[in-house]
Amino acid sequence: MRVLLQRVSSGSVTIAGSVAGSIETGFVLLVGFAPTDTAAEVEWMADKVVGLRLFPDDEGKMNRDLAEAGGGLLVISQFTLYGDASKGRRPSFIGAARPETAIPLYEQFLAALRTRGVTVASGEFGADMAVALVNDGPVTLMLEREHG
Repeated sequence: MRVLLQRVSSGSVTIAGSVAGSIETGFVLLVGFAPTDTAAEVEWMADKVVGLRLFPDDEGKMNRDLAEAGGGLLVISQFTLYGDASKGRRPSFIGAARPETAIPLYEQFLAALRTRGVTVASGEFGADMAVALVNDGPVTLMLEREHG
């Protein structure tokens, strides 16, 4: 499981001309799954994301987590995180989970985040989405958890 996390001052996703989800302060998460991912990776990643201390305290140090900052999450499915462009000019996506595996994992991830008491907005799996965000910092992390 891979998550590209960006700390934002705002973020939104638009599908077919309508805003499907938006947040103010928080994280935009681009999320991809491997064929071997399970609920264990989903739960680990949900804990990791919610617990990361990436928001400034009164002294400007990154000491506050999402809840302490009053932030939300905007979660976007992104199979291209498993793109391999090491050969040729056209990426291969064989490392990404197929929809029949990825959709349930994506839904589990959304549910896992919500059970941790944070506001969660999302896009739509497989939809053509326009994602807008203002990266705050900028702060961007690549998080990865492999099965096993």
